[in-house]
Amino acid sequence: MRILGLNLFTLVNFVLSFLIFAFGCWSYIKTKNKAPFYIGVAFGLFSLSHLMSLVGIQRDFRDTLILIRAFSYFIVLTTLYRMGRKSV
Repeated sequence: MRILGLNLFTLVNFVLSFLIFAFGCWSYIKTKNKAPFYIGVAFGLFSLSHLMSLVGIQRDFRDTLILIRAFSYFIVLTTLYRMGRKSV
């Protein structure tokens, strides 16, 4: 399904990941807790990858997209691990 010529699935993923990025930054500013910031940054990178797909350059940067997404998952995983160990 497409809206304004954009893939609806990718558009929704972009909007939601950008909102998580924004709330992660906002939460960090309010609490100084680094965990929401790190998770927000990871979702900001997911937003970047979704934006690249929305504007149609994902094929030119396929390898880069894989690295961006893998790094984003790594950030989330390490942050959650550190939260479990209470060292964030």
